[in-house]
Amino acid sequence: MRHRGAAFSLILLAVLVFAGCRTSSTPATPTFSSPQPSPLPSPTWPGEEEEAKYARLRERMVIETIQARGITDERVLEAMRTVPRHLFVPEEEREYAYGDYPLPIGFGQTISQPYIVALMTELLELRPGDKVLEVGTGSGYQAAVLASIPGVEVYSIEIIPELAQSAKERLERLGYRVHCKQGDGYYGWPEHAPFDAIIVTAAPDHVPPPLIDQLAEGGRMVIPVGPPGGYQTLWKFVKEEGGELKAYNMGGVAFVPLTGPGMEEHRHEGGMEWPTP
Repeated sequence: MRHRGAAFSLILLAVLVFAGCRTSSTPATPTFSSPQPSPLPSPTWPGEEEEAKYARLRERMVIETIQARGITDERVLEAMRTVPRHLFVPEEEREYAYGDYPLPIGFGQTISQPYIVALMTELLELRPGDKVLEVGTGSGYQAAVLASIPGVEVYSIEIIPELAQSAKERLERLGYRVHCKQGDGYYGWPEHAPFDAIIVTAAPDHVPPPLIDQLAEGGRMVIPVGPPGGYQTLWKFVKEEGGELKAYNMGGVAFVPLTGPGMEEHRHEGGMEWPTP
């Protein structure tokens, strides 16, 4: 997807998107009784018949909730068609894996709805040879989608130790090449910077300056920004020559908040300013 416009140009999507939204053809969002599902263990592999069923559900998901809503990048569509989302959710939630809504994965975290995963991946405009940083590994699903884009090298950070370890093991077992790290994503991964693309899958209330610094010239960052507990704005930033950022408003979303010492320490400082939506 290509964008034009002066600095801080705003592009509002025709349809408000948020992490829990769904189309009318999507099954109703399930309700989850307390307690929430336990942290993800190593998945139990379904049999061949079950896998065939999930493959059909993936194809339907791509056609009805991703292509139908305007995602056109064939590489992204292929990744969404092939990554086994049902192996990135708790086993008790597998029947809901291909619905267009987020699902809980333990520790107060969620796996984003498929459309949002596809949208954010497409907005990154990934190219062969790109190095991409993901902040918020979660169950590893978004990292697996990124790693399925040909020629892309993926680095992913997760602050919750249990999720970081289980995601690393899951990605390795499924054969996805992702560099995983347990740590505070607010500070990025400076040892491997600069990154051609950065994707943040939890919402800070400002854009972390370390992530801006670690974005290469010509790089793209996709990040939800806004207060915890409510809707945020999905922003796409493009870092131009000389370090100038162009900002594009991609609509409303709802993500779990970015957590960690970095976020808490700088919560009231603000990272940068840009026009409000």
